[in-house]
Amino acid sequence: MKVINHVNTAETLPPATATQPSWPEPTSSLVRVDVSGLTHPGKVRESNEDNFLIARACRSLQPLLTSLKDPPPARFDEVGYAMVVADGVGGAAAGEVASSSALVNLVNLVLQTPDWILRVDENTAAAIAKRLEDRFLEVNRMLIAHARKAPQLWGMGTTLTAAWTIGETLFVGHIGDSRAYLLRGGKLHRLTKDQTMVQMLIDAGVLKPNEGVARQFRNVLMQAMGMEKTDLEPQIQVLTLADGDELLLCTDGLSDLVEEELVAQVLTEQKSAAAACQTLVDHALERGGKDNITVVVARYQLPGLYEGAGPTDHPSPIL
Repeated sequence: MKVINHVNTAETLPPATATQPSWPEPTSSLVRVDVSGLTHPGKVRESNEDNFLIARACRSLQPLLTSLKDPPPARFDEVGYAMVVADGVGGAAAGEVASSSALVNLVNLVLQTPDWILRVDENTAAAIAKRLEDRFLEVNRMLIAHARKAPQLWGMGTTLTAAWTIGETLFVGHIGDSRAYLLRGGKLHRLTKDQTMVQMLIDAGVLKPNEGVARQFRNVLMQAMGMEKTDLEPQIQVLTLADGDELLLCTDGLSDLVEEELVAQVLTEQKSAAAACQTLVDHALERGGKDNITVVVARYQLPGLYEGAGPTDHPSPIL
């Protein structure tokens, strides 16, 4: 039998210090976001198949009683912002059902998640990106199942472009041809790539962007939520925001009619997110309003603690 000698190691431990644990900095709750959204049926369509959602999620701790000499803050919050736009296809009723169902199902999946991640590092960023992709795929399965039970909805589908921000970290998920843009320093960057037949042919070198046939078939989708015979391939990105950045989500009712130079000008000149949304919709209507128009704009003010901070290995075409 092996005998284990127990040694008293108390004298070998480092001496206790007066250093006390400190409360964490309330990082994401210090970010200021001016966000607004607007949708319009346009001048041609009888119904509006677009839908959007803006949400604020938070994790809070509010101490009620304590004997601590160094009590925690009266309230501690971590905050995230979610923005989603969806453009339904498949006919008036089916398209509206598809876009609204996609948003409701996406929110329900989030609400059923037991552990909300509201602090981001390299590991949690990867976990959030994976969750976003999984939720897109699950929403797609839900839409397909819904259409199978209701024959009148056969062929329905929807684009879905979502943004989720925690502090300085931006997550973008995308299916279809609605778009996400980021304005930085007066320059507009398109974050998403249209998943359309025309874009596929442009990427293959078969078409040029300004050819007539490209304009004619630019809205033929290769990817959309609810397309039963298509393997869904969500585009997922993790980016890093800078102070003063402006995020725009929009359906093709805006991007097909309003050139990007004018979009950048509007985002730069307007004094609020709500004013920018209204002006962008007005420009699309002035150009004919041939489709439903939906825009969401968010403007970010980041506190000084984010200067030079945060993950540095996030893939970002704009940094």
